[in-house]
Amino acid sequence: MSASSARTGALTPAALLDAEGLRADVDAAVSAHLALLGAEVSAISPSARAMVDEATGLLTGGKRLRAAFCYWSFRAHGGSASPDDPARVAAVRVGAALELFQAAALLHDDVMDNSDTRRGRPTAHRAFAAEHAASGWAGEPDRFGDAAAILLGDLVLLAAQRELSAALAPLPADVAEPVRARFDAMQSEVVVGQYLDVLVQAEPWGDDPAADEERARRVLRAKTASYSAAAPLAMGALLAGRGAEAAAGIEAAGLPLGEAFQLRDDVLGVFGDPAVTGKPAGDDLREGKRTVIVARTLAMLPDPHGAEATALGAALGDQALTDEDVERVRGIIVGSGALDAVEHLIDDLAVRAHALLDLADLSEPGRGVLTDLAHAAVDRAA
Repeated sequence: MSASSARTGALTPAALLDAEGLRADVDAAVSAHLALLGAEVSAISPSARAMVDEATGLLTGGKRLRAAFCYWSFRAHGGSASPDDPARVAAVRVGAALELFQAAALLHDDVMDNSDTRRGRPTAHRAFAAEHAASGWAGEPDRFGDAAAILLGDLVLLAAQRELSAALAPLPADVAEPVRARFDAMQSEVVVGQYLDVLVQAEPWGDDPAADEERARRVLRAKTASYSAAAPLAMGALLAGRGAEAAAGIEAAGLPLGEAFQLRDDVLGVFGDPAVTGKPAGDDLREGKRTVIVARTLAMLPDPHGAEATALGAALGDQALTDEDVERVRGIIVGSGALDAVEHLIDDLAVRAHALLDLADLSEPGRGVLTDLAHAAVDRAA
């Protein structure tokens, strides 16, 4: 698929990533790294091979959105499409490192959220717990599952570091070092964002919905917006050798885009179709996630202490919620006007992101594909 045909076809991250063979190249880089990791782990102990098998299952498929933002920013800033160009090879492998980093974050996030499914399959901690129970091993299956998944997340995080180092090794220091620094800063942002997410679940909630919403937005900006869009876009500019000013310009577009992307995830976490999202209906409600859409609902209900607010509060974190219960909560959210309000917020953030993309000094075909990727990141059903 050419870049131009990608822009006139189905505007999904998956379709756009096929342009210039990027999906195949990123998949090949991830697979090559997992093969080396599998051999290394098996040499230490065949019993640990299950870790790599679980990582492989998680990393198979996926949107590859972060890799796409990095690569097409690289191209939009003048990077070559030649498969033999060392900078292009590096851009692909940095994309693979981003995919490995995301997998590590998801492994840890699923334990913290006590999630059951991810991409239509059991989460790693559930799979490890089921293996423990089926094998009749000693101890508690859930405790074993959590521990194994945390260790697997650590292993995949190390894999991301190693893939990044290998990607940057052939590049001149004035290119490699800024990319490495941005990747490192991104990791710190995500870890702090994860902590803020844990904190917001523990702190008092509901007395000041406006403050609750700002806290929720602070979490998603740190935890998701950076590594979903802003940092990959910045690294693409740096890999093209355009320097700090160009990287800052494209990152400015990535911040509202990344926030809109996560807000869309939050909407889908309540209203998404399980057949499309790969997660049960209303899963975010069962996990008790204190999101912008929940805070906005509480703010917009006519009585902040009335029956609807009480019902919404009781539903958050209730693992026994039925589909009928979820539907009732959806009705409360829609009836309050919060769903429309969050959709307007998503639109406003997307408009801001596109305006900043328009202002950036970008070349074709990268500019057009980045524009389409930005649309696809927000206008999606999964």
